[in-house]
Amino acid sequence: MLFFLSTEAIAKVVVELANDANIQVAALLHPTFVTLDDIKGVKVPVAILGAEFGKISPPELVKQFEAALQAKPEVDHFVKIFPGVSHGWTVRYRDENVTAVKSAQEAHEDYVDWFGKCLQTAHSAL
Repeated sequence: MLFFLSTEAIAKVVVELANDANIQVAALLHPTFVTLDDIKGVKVPVAILGAEFGKISPPELVKQFEAALQAKPEVDHFVKIFPGVSHGWTVRYRDENVTAVKSAQEAHEDYVDWFGKCLQTAHSAL
């Protein structure tokens, strides 16, 4: 099983791979350069984590991603918008900012849980 995790511009590459089912599961953090049409083509389970104050992928766009995925019941998905954070919150924060650290840790836990869930599902299918 191949896993692919993305941040920043790599998100576009991950979505392209997910559109052709070249990977089995994806997680997008800060989904930069990803379009609604890209998401409509996704064929593998995908998690999308966005930022409340994201300018590149604002919450309105992330919500459109979620709606497109909800229209595809065959594609498992997890979408979450993190409150009070900006683009890059999972990797760019000050250690002394307790709220920022908590948001980053929560995002990391979410994508580890996502991969764990997908691994368990894939293992059960064997």
